[in-house]
Amino acid sequence: MSAAGVWGLAPEPARMPSRTARPRLRLVGPDERVGRLEPGERVGPLGPGEPVCPPGCLATRRSRRGRLVITLMVTAGVLALAVLLATSVDAASPEIDHATIVSVGQTLSEVAVAQLPGLPIHEAVARIQLANGLNTSQVHAGQSLLIPAMR
Repeated sequence: MSAAGVWGLAPEPARMPSRTARPRLRLVGPDERVGRLEPGERVGPLGPGEPVCPPGCLATRRSRRGRLVITLMVTAGVLALAVLLATSVDAASPEIDHATIVSVGQTLSEVAVAQLPGLPIHEAVARIQLANGLNTSQVHAGQSLLIPAMR
């Protein structure tokens, strides 16, 4: 025992303020009103044909999983719409005028100059690549190239 306890000098424990009285929780039956009560309103059984919760009595609250599912569904819908729109818009395929065979040592630029003389070289090469589905300017001897019509 300490001297403070013997002589009565020990501090008194501080009292915590009491909590405000809250109404007790109770189970709600299937035919009782659910939601917040207005002051003076009592909870009790509903009359026949009366809805359990009239429109607007409860705000809809979604769980974390529910919000995630809705977000994923909306995202999937937007992606599906984007893919649908992207695949439905086709680039106009070029009109083919004739075909030519690449000679030994000939480059795509040389073919473009010879076959499409009225166009700048870079544009002629791009048109031939587009018409033939080429990703690069590499061609080989004996390769058949479709030449688009000049417009």
